[in-house]
Amino acid sequence: MTDTVPAPTVSVLGTGIMGAAMARSLARAGLSVRAWNRTRAKAEPLAAHGITVCGTPAEAVRGADVVITMLYDGPAALDTMRAAAPGLRPGTVWAQSTTAGLDGFAHLAAHAREGGLVLVDCPVLGTRQPAEEGKLTVLAAGPDEARPALDPVLDAIGSRTVWVADDAAGAAATRLKLVINSWVLTVTHGTAEALALAEGLGVDARLFLDAVAGGPLDMGYLRAKAGLLLDGGLIPPSFATTTAEKDARLIVEAGRAAGVRLDVAAAGAERFRRAAEQGHGDEDMAASYYASFEK
Repeated sequence: MTDTVPAPTVSVLGTGIMGAAMARSLARAGLSVRAWNRTRAKAEPLAAHGITVCGTPAEAVRGADVVITMLYDGPAALDTMRAAAPGLRPGTVWAQSTTAGLDGFAHLAAHAREGGLVLVDCPVLGTRQPAEEGKLTVLAAGPDEARPALDPVLDAIGSRTVWVADDAAGAAATRLKLVINSWVLTVTHGTAEALALAEGLGVDARLFLDAVAGGPLDMGYLRAKAGLLLDGGLIPPSFATTTAEKDARLIVEAGRAAGVRLDVAAAGAERFRRAAEQGHGDEDMAASYYASFEK
């Protein structure tokens, strides 16, 4: 007779586009889920999925085996975990999924050490739809001791987990996420600018897509982002323009610290800023398209 390991209790701090979808995937997998969001009204719909919506971070993490942070940036994650501290016990596994950048992650790692938490650097790849379907790709760096509690959590939110390192201290998963995001944002801007140029030159954008179909210049992400622009699908966003700008600036900062000049990423951050200034900040980041035109 084999002993069965009890399913972990999971706390999700931050229920925006990604956090809410992840919480639903966890509940669908039969895990006990507690959730908190700064604006409680945004978290309340999760109660219909059997998720306990809590009023404070400390309440949400009390009794949790695994805490997931999926917040806007590093400072937001740090403030939230400080607020959660009264409800945490030493040894709790902290799956830090916020795109915090290298400097931001260093502050989070220091907080984990001070609180005796088992930190796992745990960013994810994917947007709204794969998050809703539990098909994210998880990048993870952390100690073996975290895996018994964390494995069912990662299995619920993702279709694949790539273990990058056995220690979170070096931010290996965050570094990989920044590299991948630099490519994602570059393709997004390339798509947006190509469609903007087509508009300016009086070319049917669908002819552009037909011309590259099936060849080496074609790719799924081009189709996805072009489709959002052509079909008016920028709301709700898969990845918001304001968040994309934040990530672009983190990428530029990481490159600068490493002695790498990232001109395309810097220009891309400015495109996202202009699009947000024009009123597209809460739309999908394909709204970079509008930065090509005067408001």
